[in-house]
Amino acid sequence: MTNTIAQSPPSRTPSDPQLHAAKPSPTLEINASRQFVPWLAEQQCSLAFSTYQAGKLFFIGLQPNGRLSVFERTFERSMGLCVQGNTLWLSTLYQLWRFENVLAAGQTHEGYDALYVPQMSYVTADLDIHDVAVPSAAAARPLFVNTLFSCLAQPSLTHSFVPVWQPPFITKLAAEDRCHLNGLALRDGQARYVTAISQSDVADGWREQRQAGGCVIDVPTSEIIAMGLSMPHSPRWYRDRLWLLNSGTGELGYIDLATGRFEPVAFCPGYLRGLTMVGDFAVVGLSEPRHNQSFQGLALDEALVAKGATPRCGLGVIDLRSGDLVHTLRISGVIHELYDVAVLPQVRRPMALGFRQDAIRRVISMGEFAE
Repeated sequence: MTNTIAQSPPSRTPSDPQLHAAKPSPTLEINASRQFVPWLAEQQCSLAFSTYQAGKLFFIGLQPNGRLSVFERTFERSMGLCVQGNTLWLSTLYQLWRFENVLAAGQTHEGYDALYVPQMSYVTADLDIHDVAVPSAAAARPLFVNTLFSCLAQPSLTHSFVPVWQPPFITKLAAEDRCHLNGLALRDGQARYVTAISQSDVADGWREQRQAGGCVIDVPTSEIIAMGLSMPHSPRWYRDRLWLLNSGTGELGYIDLATGRFEPVAFCPGYLRGLTMVGDFAVVGLSEPRHNQSFQGLALDEALVAKGATPRCGLGVIDLRSGDLVHTLRISGVIHELYDVAVLPQVRRPMALGFRQDAIRRVISMGEFAE
């Protein structure tokens, strides 16, 4: 199943000498494996994913005729995603956005059964925000991984951020991305585990520790519970296990909390970032590794060669019972990297409002009278 989106070329007059030399506009192609669409229907959910490389937020669902639905909006450097009920949080270049689904159960808008409207944003400055999570249903503000300052933080009404926690080896909160803190997992509604590329305490020190310097830290105790990981991302507590992506090896697995060992469950042909769970399945984001210093020399490169595989960009659905990669959504063209992926339960076909169309002026929702 293929959806092709082409950017409109710039308009030119017939007298423009470059008219006949213009190159074709770049395209985006999304191909679903044969059973991906039926799987979405069976799970009664849709998916959202972000790509900071292209500055897009995508929604994947089903059209009324059962075909794949792809909807996208532009938000510069889209990264961390968090879904809680009708609320969706998205971190971008210098803002943390809160969207609300304004449709009640059974309502539709232009054929979509979820309409996410941007209701507010915190202006955070460019903190390189990675994972976002809401600690409990009563929490008014989310937590986020402030990668630039190597800490967990909350947004503020008066400041760029308020620090909440920092790793035990970080001696100073500075805009230096010392350890590349990136992932956050909740357990029992509270911040419990984070991932970092290294235990470095100097500016950009993580870049020399990419192969095996990664670690997992228990937030309440500040104890390092797992080491020797390769660029770990996206920790998630699910069914009494701490799952994460060992991105430098291309593996999804879990941490044995008794031993601190990483137990691989599945290999995917790509650099992994973004993990969410639904039923017996994990949905992971795959990216094509960048050919620069940050992504060179990883075990993933050797694994791809050994398996005769080419790195992919897209989504992979892994059966947690068998470790098999059972469904895929492959992305090619202008997008090469993803960051996060989230499940939208009980939503068949989602969309969101942006700021480049007139609809943002005309879609109005009204709450109850204030008491």
